[in-house]
Amino acid sequence: SFQGMAEPSIRRIGRLFALLCAAPLGHCVAFGQRAGVQPVSRGGGPERTVARAAAPPRAEEVLDVTRTEDTVDQLNAVQFDSRCHSVTTDPPPAIDPFALVEGLLEPLGSNVRAQLDHTESPTLRDSAQHFFGAGRAREGKRVRPVIVLLIGAATALSAPQGARPEPDAAAEASGEHSLPNRRQLAAITEMIHTASLIHDDVLDAADTRRGDSAVHRLYSTKAAVLSGDFLLARASVMLARMNNAQVVREMSKSLEALVQGELMQLRSTPDERLSLEYYLTKSYCKTASLMAYSCKSAALLSGHAIESGVAVAAEKFGYHFGLAFQVIDDLLDFTATDEQLGKPGLQDMSLGLSTAPVLYAAEEYPELKQLILRKFEAS
Repeated sequence: SFQGMAEPSIRRIGRLFALLCAAPLGHCVAFGQRAGVQPVSRGGGPERTVARAAAPPRAEEVLDVTRTEDTVDQLNAVQFDSRCHSVTTDPPPAIDPFALVEGLLEPLGSNVRAQLDHTESPTLRDSAQHFFGAGRAREGKRVRPVIVLLIGAATALSAPQGARPEPDAAAEASGEHSLPNRRQLAAITEMIHTASLIHDDVLDAADTRRGDSAVHRLYSTKAAVLSGDFLLARASVMLARMNNAQVVREMSKSLEALVQGELMQLRSTPDERLSLEYYLTKSYCKTASLMAYSCKSAALLSGHAIESGVAVAAEKFGYHFGLAFQVIDDLLDFTATDEQLGKPGLQDMSLGLSTAPVLYAAEEYPELKQLILRKFEAS
């Protein structure tokens, strides 16, 4: 019944997700150029680029605490004056985004494995490399690297005159790694995402992931926690070697948001479990934040200023893409088979999580609210 009630409400989001996957991103970045978006201080923290009203410039800070709710509200407040594609009237573009960057994606797994070879512990190395071709698990869809590479290519085409985009060969100078900057950012994003999956599986006591055993089942809980930490550590080293302080700051905020999202999921109140707004804020933290900050970072590497309309457009694209991605993922938890998912279905309900399909179903069937409040446990 969840499937039947949720699909009418979510179908539009599903189409949006498909369009975002296929949309010619070179046109999409023009949103920000036409919008004239100006920076605004977010929650008392460093300058952020998510609203129209200009704010006085501040000296750069290393990092400041930001309120997730403020971040989401201000991202939602950004409005662009025109659209290059209509979700409701235009057909999906006949473009395969994965094919556009197939050559760049192919070496990603081996390049990441090379970054993870620097350890004296075979267990730590093997567990960290498990989802990058070293184990039997599927390597995943690589959605995050794809959008980073496409946003990077699109924003490079619209780089302002006089700006010098980060050269693709710059990252090769260190000698210890050979990932060009754009591909390096794509790999860093996937490493952060994979680390979060490994840690999530420990917290959720999940048995499988991507068609194979979860890392903590193959090795141990301690090995899984340390392998996730190791992935984050190596990603941080790669990030620092890019020598771009703005990119380091933006990507660091995604790590903060990931932790905030997990805390929101672990300690939600009964009222929050019934709130679609809370669900979307949590989804921003756990999924969309990494996409938003990595897309914005790709624009920065292309030579755009952090307060520019293009950087804002890139961040907002990643924000909406990430939310659509999470909603579809939650719908598939009800509709897809275990084989398609690479893990057991209905896992969210077994964990007591109220996701978009359940919340939409509860709007039409209010009696479901008591079930949500009980975290789907028998009365």
